[in-house]
Parts: sequence; structure tokens; C-alpha cells
Amino acid sequence: MATIHGSLGETVPDATVTDLNPAQRAHVLAEALPWLLHYRGKIVVVKYGGNAMVDAGLKAAFAADMAFLRTVGVHPVVVHGGGPQISEMLSRVGLEGEFRGGFRVTTPEVMEYVRMVLFGKVGRELVGLINKHGPFAVGTSGEDAGLFEATKRYVTVDGERVDIGRVGDITHVNAGSLLDLVDAGRIPVVSTIAPDASGEIYNINADTAAGALASAIGAERLVMLTNVEGLYTDWPDRGSLVSRITRRELEEIMPTLDSGMIPKMEACLNAIRTGVRAAHVIDGRIRHSVLLELMTEGGIGTMVAEDWDDENGAGTGTGDDADHGDGAGTPGTGHRDDTTAHGEDHDDH
Repeated sequence: MATIHGSLGETVPDATVTDLNPAQRAHVLAEALPWLLHYRGKIVVVKYGGNAMVDAGLKAAFAADMAFLRTVGVHPVVVHGGGPQISEMLSRVGLEGEFRGGFRVTTPEVMEYVRMVLFGKVGRELVGLINKHGPFAVGTSGEDAGLFEATKRYVTVDGERVDIGRVGDITHVNAGSLLDLVDAGRIPVVSTIAPDASGEIYNINADTAAGALASAIGAERLVMLTNVEGLYTDWPDRGSLVSRITRRELEEIMPTLDSGMIPKMEACLNAIRTGVRAAHVIDGRIRHSVLLELMTEGGIGTMVAEDWDDENGAGTGTGDDADHGDGAGTPGTGHRDDTTAHGEDHDDH
């Protein structure tokens, strides 16, 4: 497969099936079989964000990936943000966007537009793209059937507690109605808005929402699409690739990460702590990145697991000879020795 490079925020050209000869095409199909069997009947929560939300080709490829997973018996659940679309809408109506502590300041007026864009525009568009492949996707939000309950979030800026308006944290997940959709063979597409106990509606970071949902529904995997290639341990040293990392190792380096990556890695940590088998941060600028990460020998991002030596863990393979497996035939992960990133990636508020 072609080597893939690109600067942050740039859509990365990808190899297509026409680049492969018949034998190589057959190998790709055969290579996927162990993972198709492994993921069949299991839930994979995918956080949809970054360039994959704004580039037409990437949007179509992502929708096709979700339809493919559902068709082969996997249960994808999509959680999406909408930062670029929200900013565009606010600019159009003459409202100035402000960020404090990495979060969008969300006044009641801004919240109305956030709600409109997330559920009425971003979510509906993705549902439509997936449903071009069959009647699979159903749009929902944290408001529907009490899926999420939230509480107000404050941030600390220069040592002071700051009120950022209608921005919340998830305190409770009631996933019964969502699991009914999964059991019916549907693909839930979840917009990250949620009420508090009194009914006040809050804007929820899509990374933290995806992690909370993955934990609550016992997902096999959490996959986060970003505008960067993965995780660096020593940014901007592009040789400091981390293709896999344990929970404890990630906890140790969390204070060194850039603010844009912290919510993603916190979500990964929380998911692993609560039983999700592995979490992946992958490059959403690459078409079909979800399938490349889950279904091929060479992954394309960073994978977090509790313990790589545990036979029930996510695997031990890495580098060019990795096989997504743990050496005992259980699919896990393998990642190319290429560059991944822990740079800024704000796309959800």
C-alpha cells in the first residue's frame, strides 16, 4: 500500500484498488478475514471529526466504511462533533466565536445554533450519506430518550475558574434506546448535545461523549478520527511515533500533551479503565481509515490498551511485520513505523 504523508489539516492522497494487481486485491480480502470474524457481533464506537467532516471524498468514504462494518456484522455507533460547521454558521449570522481553555464559549444564543448545526445539519448529512448504501443509519442526540445527562462545566484559565456558558460534562448514560437501535441492525449517529437534570441543554465535547458512550455500552473498540496522524511522545520530533501505548504509559505523558489532543486521550483512557478493549486515534484525512485500522495488518494511528502482555489484551504486533494479533490468533493491532502526531486538533466545540 502506498506510503502516506501530509501536513496537519491536509487531506492525504490515498492508494486505490486500481493500484493493486489481482493477486494483491485477493490478499487484501483474505487478510481481513480474521478481523471480520473477531468484530462480528461487537460494538465499535467511532468518533467522527476533523477533515473527514468537511471534505466530500472523505465524508463519502467514512459513510461507506460504516455501511461496510454493518453489512459484515459489526455494530458501529457514530458520535460526531461539528466545530467547523458551528464556526461557519456563527460567522454567517454575525456572532463572534470565542474559546476559553480550549472550549467554545456557548451563550444561550450560541447554543441554539450549536443544536441546529449538530443535529440538523452535520448529523442529517451523515445519516443521508450512510443510507445511500442501505436503510442503516438513524440520527439521534443526547436529548433523545434520556441518552445523556449532563452537568455544567467550568474551565481554569490562568489559575482562575471561568464560566464558559452552556458547555457540559456527561454525568449519566442511559443507553437502552440506543442499544435497541443497534439490536435492530441500525447505525446510531449521535449528536453531542445533552440536558442537565433541570432540562437545560449543553454542548458536549464529542471526544468525551464518545468515550463515555463506549464505556456505557460495553464497546469492543473506541476509534477517534482526527486531523493528525496519531500520537507523538515528543512533539515536534516526528521520529517520536507511538503506534501503541499502554494505559499507564499514556497516563504518565498526559501532562505533556497539547490541549487539542488532551480530550481525545482522556476519552481513550477513561474507555480503557472501564472495560473497552482498546482505543484508537487515527488519521481521518486518509480515506477508509477506519477499515485500514481495524481490518488490515498495518494500522495507521495510535492504539491504547490496558496491557500488551495480557493474553486478553489488544495485541502485541507493531511495525512493518505486525499482524494486528497477539501471537495466539486473537486479532489485536499492528501499526506501521511511520509518523503519528499529538499536535493541536480542535474540531468538536
